[in-house]
Amino acid sequence: MPTTVLTDRERAAVQAYLRLLHTVRAALDGPPDKPRPVAVPPAVLAEADRALADAGLAGNEGEFFRLLHDRRPRS
Repeated sequence: MPTTVLTDRERAAVQAYLRLLHTVRAALDGPPDKPRPVAVPPAVLAEADRALADAGLAGNEGEFFRLLHDRRPRS
């Protein structure tokens, strides 16, 4: 499999997206009988949007998800 070297901006976008996913997962994980928040903090969404735009990936989901796929942990 080819190795992709991320630019600093691409890496920041991937990291911001992963933080967003972890935030959502933390909000949704928990006992099934407890209410779960439906909102993600605006700062988390803003960080992800800004990082995607800075990396030139806003509106280019295919390229972004390819970067995520290439960076996923191997098990």
